[in-house]
Amino acid sequence: MASDKKIQRSKTRKVLSASSLASHSVKSKRGEDLGSVKEIMIDITSGRIAYAVLSFGKLLGIDNKLFAIPWEVLTVDEDRKCFVLDADKASLEKAPGFDKDHWPDMADWRWGKSIYSYYGPSRS
Repeated sequence: MASDKKIQRSKTRKVLSASSLASHSVKSKRGEDLGSVKEIMIDITSGRIAYAVLSFGKLLGIDNKLFAIPWEVLTVDEDRKCFVLDADKASLEKAPGFDKDHWPDMADWRWGKSIYSYYGPSRS
C-alpha cells in the first residue's frame, strides 16, 4: 500500500509553466465553477508566486470582478486541468475584490493581510 502512494506521488509533477496554468478554470471542492485564472502574480523580490488573479462572474461577456487568491490556498487538479479552491460562489460574492481598472496596492500590507485572513487555512 505504501509503495502505491510513492508511485502515485512520483507521477505528480512538481513544476508547471505559468502559461500552462493561466486561463485554467477554478472550481469549488464540490465542482462548482468559480471562474478562471487571469494572471499569476510573481513577487519579484522573492521570486515566488504571490497570488493568482481570479476572474469571477460575467456581465454581457465582460469580467466584472477580480480577486487576489493566495497561491497557497489553491490546489492544482491536473486531471481536470483546473484549480480547486475551498470556497463557493456565495463566499466569493462577499470576498474582497477589485476591478480591472483599479488593482490593489501590493505595498499595502493591510490589503495583503485581509486577503490572507479571508482565504487563510483556518477558513472552511
